[in-house]
Order: sequence, then structure tokens, then C-alpha cells
Amino acid sequence: METVAMVAVNPSALAAADRKVQIGVFQGLRTSGAVQTRRCSGLSAAAEASSSARSSTVSAISTPVKPNTPDVKRSKVEILKEQSNFLRFPLNEELETDAPNINEAATQLIKFHGSYQQADREVRGPGGKAYQFMLRTKNPCGKVPNQLYLAMDSLADEFGIGTLRLTTRQTFQLHGILKKNLKTVMSTIIRSMGSTLGACGDLNRNVLAPAAPFIRKDYLFAQETADNIAALLTPQSGAYYDLWVDGEKIMSAEPPEVVKARNDNTHGTNFPDSPEPIYGTQFLPRKFKVAVTIPTDNSVDILTNDIGVVVVSDADGEPQGFNIYVSGEQSLLVAVWEEHIGDRIETTFPRLGEPLGYVPKEDILYAIKAIVVTQRENGRRDDRKYSRMKYLINEWGIEKFRSVVEQYYGKKFEPFRDLPEWEFKSYLGWHEQGDGALFCGLHVDSGRIGGKMKKTLREIIEKYNLNVRLTPNQNIILCDIRRAWRRPITTALAQAGLLHPRYVDPLNVTAMACPALPLCPLAITEAERGIPDILKRVRAVFDKVGLKYNESLVVRVTGCPNGCARPYMAELGLVGDGPNSYQIWLGGTPNQTSLAKCFMEKVKVQELEKVFEPLFYYWKHKREARESFGNFTNRTGFEKLKELVEKWEGPVETPSRYSLKLFADKKTYEAVDVLAKLQNKSAHQLAMDVIRNYIASQHNSRGE
Repeated sequence: METVAMVAVNPSALAAADRKVQIGVFQGLRTSGAVQTRRCSGLSAAAEASSSARSSTVSAISTPVKPNTPDVKRSKVEILKEQSNFLRFPLNEELETDAPNINEAATQLIKFHGSYQQADREVRGPGGKAYQFMLRTKNPCGKVPNQLYLAMDSLADEFGIGTLRLTTRQTFQLHGILKKNLKTVMSTIIRSMGSTLGACGDLNRNVLAPAAPFIRKDYLFAQETADNIAALLTPQSGAYYDLWVDGEKIMSAEPPEVVKARNDNTHGTNFPDSPEPIYGTQFLPRKFKVAVTIPTDNSVDILTNDIGVVVVSDADGEPQGFNIYVSGEQSLLVAVWEEHIGDRIETTFPRLGEPLGYVPKEDILYAIKAIVVTQRENGRRDDRKYSRMKYLINEWGIEKFRSVVEQYYGKKFEPFRDLPEWEFKSYLGWHEQGDGALFCGLHVDSGRIGGKMKKTLREIIEKYNLNVRLTPNQNIILCDIRRAWRRPITTALAQAGLLHPRYVDPLNVTAMACPALPLCPLAITEAERGIPDILKRVRAVFDKVGLKYNESLVVRVTGCPNGCARPYMAELGLVGDGPNSYQIWLGGTPNQTSLAKCFMEKVKVQELEKVFEPLFYYWKHKREARESFGNFTNRTGFEKLKELVEKWEGPVETPSRYSLKLFADKKTYEAVDVLAKLQNKSAHQLAMDVIRNYIASQHNSRGE
């Protein structure tokens, strides 16, 4: 009979007189019910027999046993995790079969290893679905060593669809990997200083931090902290290395403070003698996201993470500790969207992080661990739609949540320190690193690197032996560039369509989209493939109502309500709610500190201008000085805005705009046309963009 090792909560902590909430003491060992419930897992009888024949494994159930209560109901995924021998079975057996796909249980487990099984919805294979796998890397702070970038570039061509995709969590995604090539691709990533472990699944995902390679105490400390949190919360059982590199552990030594914090069980956080001291056999109820940053720098969308960590420094710039936010999260689950049409926003909802407290810098790993364990022990495991930490905090309230976390932390949190206003920072263009070298931030539309852009980036990164950083806005930073290299690199980038940000449409600079169709199984409509046309149409409406070229707003598009491109923080969010149909969300702010709200539903893609025109027209004519579009929509109110949209009859006619003949010779036209096509524009549009940006820069330099 398999048994379950229970975590013992520190009795002295429970006895503390000033505690408002107590956690029930575990009542010792109990059976896991694995034998009785194994049939529910979807495993075959042969697989059951094979599993039973294996040496027994100690299982740690992450749900406390409360006195005089029956066993807590758990979802099928929870049972699969418990019976997997720490993420091995039946994935190890499924990978050995000749089938192009893996079964349901293995599909759940491979997520923890950094992969999703997908099928191209627009292609049918010989036996039906055209199965393939998406791999996602794990790159804390978005750091990508030179060797890893070159390996990913090669793998995309040899085993993928020929493109790399940069994600909103500072990682790579490789699409189109066939099952028979999974081990080759995985082992190559691991041996090239990379990893996919924990990039997906019910555990901590990639830890964000500002990507800029500044040589400054606060930036370096934030990035070091992100690295340490990522190491602390990395699975420890060794299953990842067993499956993909035959048990060889290819990893760097961990900082001693990380090892110490992981092994510390002073306050009953750990599963003693378990291969997974923090996660146990069931890991977390759902995915978990952490970001670290410094004051003012909101390049990481700090309030959208389960835990947001902010470095607090003294007057001399020396880091002293951290403010901690909790409970940020963006998704509206598709299942709820479809099943509860009347109350979907109230049933599942996006949420902003809220202050939990302040901790000294030496305590941050223990505080993070305490928060994770609180979610592990109390997050719902019966219904995955409500398993994220935001639902626990929404049910308990922040005071009760803080009190429980403090029991696992062993201390009370100090009061939250005051912070300055947040700013969105893209780090595009050329910048000083602070050590004599330069870095160059490059805008990549929707994070998709392919074609000539991909070829040129590889040539530059390989020739100059550059390291790379990925940003949470789906862009890429080339690091450690000598000054003498700036001119040739700039020329090569421009020829590949990677222009200085002043020559990129301001709408594109802050826009984001998820991959959506054809590979994502949750996608209802287009996002990545649709956003280029949507942005052109937004720009056309800007022109029509008289908004200037250098004016912009944050546009984000997703193919379903899951919110992978964080549309619920956008000034203008388009969320797929049907075929060729979107919800329109308004009210986010440029610095990513306000939650948008649903303005309209079921707007067909071909009818977007009917909504855009009146909104942008009245923003231009009724806004206050320098008022952003998001702030304007919040101040005006949705009721008034809907009235304006319903009564809209078109903008007041303005004098016709001048049309200039821009090209005097065929050779110049042809050269500009080639460059324009790389940006999905006409030669005339690109030339006008350059002229507008030049004029705008001259006005700005004169203070006009």
C-alpha cells in the first residue's frame, strides 16, 4: 500500500497568541487512495500493473488532513501527479512508443518538463490530427547565453517550423517539434546551458526581472534575486534529467543560501525525506508566477504576478530589502467563459497584485517559500478553474492570507515601504551598460523571429559572440557590444528590418499578441496573425480623426480569454470570444498599474472601426492635457462612451491632407520597398513613417 508522508506544522507557531488563523495539525500517515482511484487516471490495465510492480514510492499529499473530515475531493490531474513517481510515469513509457502523440496522463506530465502537445488545427495528418510539440525554455531574467541562442536558432530550423518565438515571460518557444525528436531537442537545450524544466505545469514558471544589462547595484540585485527564487522553486527529484539526458545532471552549483532556504523546515514548510521537499508529489494546485524588479521599472508587469518582488534600497543605492505584492493574475478561463455566459466575469476574473508587506533582504527566499507553501496547502485541488492563488486570497482576504503566510515564514511582515510611480520601460535602442559596453534593444513584432531577421540576428550574435536578453514585451536585447561594433551592427540590423525604435510605429512598440491559431487548442480567433492588420487599422483611424503619429496607446490581442498577452492591463485589449469576434477591454494605463474592464462583447473583426472611430475621436477632442487613452476612458465612464459609440455618425470633416511624391528615382524606391516589405508596409508608408519620426524628433529636441 502506498503511504503519504504528511507535513507537520510547527506547534509553537500554532500556539502563538497573536495569530488570527491556525492551520490544522496533521494527523499522521494515511493511505493515499491510489489503488482505489487509479482507474480514474485514464491509465490502461497494463500500465496499472506496471506501476504496481515498481518499487513503492513515498507520496506526499499537499492537502492537510483536518480532524473529523472526509478526504478532500481532487481533480483527475491531482491524481495523475500523485501517481507519476515525481513526473516520470507514464511519460517515460509513452515516449518510447511509435505513435506520433502521447496519452492524456503523459500530456499532463510533459508540461512540467516544459512542453505542450499540440495539433495544427489547419492540417490533418495521415491518421487524423497532425500532432506536434511546443517547447518552452526557462530563462530567469530573460538571460540567454550565446551558446544557447545559437542552439535554439539551429533547432528551430532542423526540428521546428523555422522560427523562434519570444514570450511575454522572457523565454523562447519552439513550435513544430515531432515526438520522435523530443529527446534530441531537449538534450541539446540542456547541454547548451539551457533548460525547459518547470516552464509549464503546476509549479513556479519563469521568474521575470528587468532585462536591461545595467551594471547597477539595484538591477544586479534584482536579477540575482530572480535567479535565486528560480533555483529555490526548481523541481528536485531528477525526473527531468532521467528522461531527457539519461540521468546525467547538467547543472551549475546552487548558491548556498538557496540550498539552505530550500532545506529549512523550521516552520513546517517541507515534506521530510521527499525527493521534492517543497512540492511533494502533487506540486502546486496550478501554475505560479513570480517577478522581481526595482522601483519605477515596470517592464515586468509587476502587478500581474502571483508574487511581485520590489527591491528597496537606501539613500546610497544599497539594497536593504523587498516589498512583496501577491495575487496578481490575468486569465479568464475558457471553460468558465463557455459554460457561464451570464456571470463569466464574476466567476473567474483578472486581478491586480496587492501589498503583502516588507522583508529584509536576507529573508526573501524564506518569505517566498512561505507564500508558495500557503498556496500549496490551501489552494483548491478539486476544480482547476479556481485553483490559482488569486481565488484563495479573494476568498480569505489579505489579512487572513498574511496571517497564514507568517506562520510558515516564522515572522510578521514589516509595513510596506513607499514606492514612486511605476513607468513602463522597453529598453529599445542603444544604451550604455555602465561598464564601457553598449546594449541594443530590438523590437520584434509579436516576438516572432524568422526569415531574414532570424538569419541576420544569428550572424551578428555569432560573429561578435554576444549574449542576449529577452524582455517581457516580446523583444530582444543584444548585450556586451563594443563601441567599435555599433556602426556595422546598426547597418546589418537595418537591412534586416530591425530598425531603431524611432522608425517603428509607436503603436507596434507596446503591442503584444499571443500565438493563438493555428496551434493553440484554446484559441477561438486570431491574435498573432491578426494583430499586424489590426494595428494598421488603428493607425488609419488615428489618421482619420486627426491624432498625431507620435501618439500611441497600449494594444494587446489574445485569441481566447486566458490572457497570455496580458490584455486585461491594456489601454485597448482585444480578447477572442468567438470566430472572428472579440471582446473590447478598456481602461488599462501606459505604466501597467490599472486593470482594464470589458467595454463591449462580440464585436466582429470587420466592424472594429465602428468602435474605434468614436473612441479615438473623443479622446482627441475631450481629453485633458496629456491624458492617456486609458485614463480618458476611465474618467469618461463606460456608460457615456457606449452612448457616444451608439450615436456615432462619423468625424467632423477636416481639410484634406497633403499628398507628397516621395520618390524621385526608381533605385531609391526599390531599396525602400524591399525594407518596407520586411515590416509589412508599403514603400510610401515607410517613407512617411521616417519623415514623421524625423519631424517629431526635431520638435522634441527644440522642446516644442
